[in-house]
Amino acid sequence: MDHSDDTSMSDDLCLANARLVLPDHFLTGSITIEQGVITEILEGDHRPSGSLDCAGDFVMPGLVELHTDNLERHMEPRPEVDWPHLPALIAHDAELASVGITTVFDALRAGSIHSGKGRYIDYARAVADELLAARAQGVFKISHFLHLRAEICSETLLEELARFTPDDRVGIVSLMDHTPGQRQFRDLTALRTYVAKKRGMDDNDFAEHVANLKRLQAQFGEAHEKGAVTEAKRLGAVLASHDDTTQDHVVTSHNNGVGFAEFPTTREAASACRDHGIAVMMGAPNVIRGGSHSGNVAAMELVKADLLDILSSDYVPGGLLMSAFRIADVWDDLPRAIATVTRTPALAARLSDRGSLQTGLRGDVLRVNNTQGTPVLRGVWAKGARVA
Repeated sequence: MDHSDDTSMSDDLCLANARLVLPDHFLTGSITIEQGVITEILEGDHRPSGSLDCAGDFVMPGLVELHTDNLERHMEPRPEVDWPHLPALIAHDAELASVGITTVFDALRAGSIHSGKGRYIDYARAVADELLAARAQGVFKISHFLHLRAEICSETLLEELARFTPDDRVGIVSLMDHTPGQRQFRDLTALRTYVAKKRGMDDNDFAEHVANLKRLQAQFGEAHEKGAVTEAKRLGAVLASHDDTTQDHVVTSHNNGVGFAEFPTTREAASACRDHGIAVMMGAPNVIRGGSHSGNVAAMELVKADLLDILSSDYVPGGLLMSAFRIADVWDDLPRAIATVTRTPALAARLSDRGSLQTGLRGDVLRVNNTQGTPVLRGVWAKGARVA
């Protein structure tokens, strides 16, 4: 995977009089970034000439987002409404910067359906080309990688994955099996509500859609899963599972070489992930709402059981930092909670150059004030350049 830089560097930056959130403790002092890299961390109340006085606010690493549907929301702001892609990419990038996300793996669906009521068009390669071109032109504020969501229940998954190369910054390939009646949509009522609102299906349309997905899974599921695992290796990407529900699902994920599990739907699956060395990711909206919108396990249940490793904003970018502060209250450990949105996702994605306040790492940092339990961003810097 291409790890080259895609954000500009600023002049030297020093943030002083700050509570620095280090990997496992706080330190009151200053942090200096030169040529985009953290060069010095000092303890004490010294405020060098030209430094920014943070007045005791937290300074922490920039957030690392491994799974977000936000780009698709900008490209299709309403069902069946296509928005021009470059403006969508720019707006998406700016929104993430504004909420403290300095590294993002943009999720694009690979695997299309051309038959039945629930049609999904092939778009990932074309959007990836536009995203990579915009990055090369220096359009973005933050660092972008690709996350290919490999839809098992599709007709063209392997053909679409074959169009990507190891030079395309594909950092993650996740195995998605949305066959109705299992995993995320064990409850068909929840699935009906979701697709009826998104695709305007009536009962007959929905029944046809369910039957078609089950047919596709029976026809392609085994071959697509095996092929997607092979393609992830070819691309040099981390493999992720999605919506594991049972111990058997987790064993299969482990055998496939999965590095982290996105949104396991049961405590049983999360516990099995821990036993097999698979990191567990849950969604920030689940944390903040107090439960899953699909009726699956509550993220806070896993937090309290010490079964959560990574948080993702999923479909609400602004929820990522907020959810970390929520779980910090449960664990009584803010550095550990901040690691779930910085260091741990960076390492899960094999990015060793970011995610912590350490000398030699990228100068992606946030200044955050804790206002009545709500984190308020007062500054966002990517490689030392202010982006929000």
